[in-house]
Amino acid sequence: MAGLAGSGGAQGAKAARTQDPEGTRQNIIEVASQEFALNGLSGARIDEIAAKTRASKRMIYYYFGDKEGLYLSALENAYRRVREGEAQLDIEGLAPLDALRRLVEFTFDHHHQHEDFIRMVMIENIHHGEYLERSKVIRQLNVTAIGTIEQIYARGLKDGLFREGLDPIELHWQISALCFFNVSNRATFSHLFGRDFGAPGAQEALRRNAVDMVTRHVVRPDRLVTLGL
Repeated sequence: MAGLAGSGGAQGAKAARTQDPEGTRQNIIEVASQEFALNGLSGARIDEIAAKTRASKRMIYYYFGDKEGLYLSALENAYRRVREGEAQLDIEGLAPLDALRRLVEFTFDHHHQHEDFIRMVMIENIHHGEYLERSKVIRQLNVTAIGTIEQIYARGLKDGLFREGLDPIELHWQISALCFFNVSNRATFSHLFGRDFGAPGAQEALRRNAVDMVTRHVVRPDRLVTLGL
């Protein structure tokens, strides 16, 4: 850290913080997320992150303290993005079954389009959730995810459409599992079975199947036929 001292670096960092501190911070997080997703916590290098951002190493340490602090901020940002996307779905005006379908579709699409998020979660599982456990931000963010499912499920029960006795957290698990596996294991499945599961047609089928699996699990058996499921 001592070698980072210098009037030029200090002045540059000060100027960037004054002009657009939040923009600079977000730029660091976005680049760091890519590095962590590619190389893991141990393999990512602050030098590489600094070289790809508008920031110096000094500025990164100023904002985040150390590499672990930067990793935790990147992890929080990854979860924040998916929860913000869910909040924009505007599913309160939809019928319960349509709302559930839309939620599964969004989750599938988000994970497909943000592979770095999946890799960050995989890396955090390698660390046994150690850094996630430190974050009050992530726990609070995921309260909203369960709240959304609880609200959809309660409306479906009221309409006599959904099965009784389901756990919203387990339902969140099941939705996440189908959509997560689509990214996390796509490469290995494609090579093992000689089929490109990332091809547009394959992705369309997997997306449709994910929606069908979840809705068939949630809807009451006596309502499946009448709904054409």
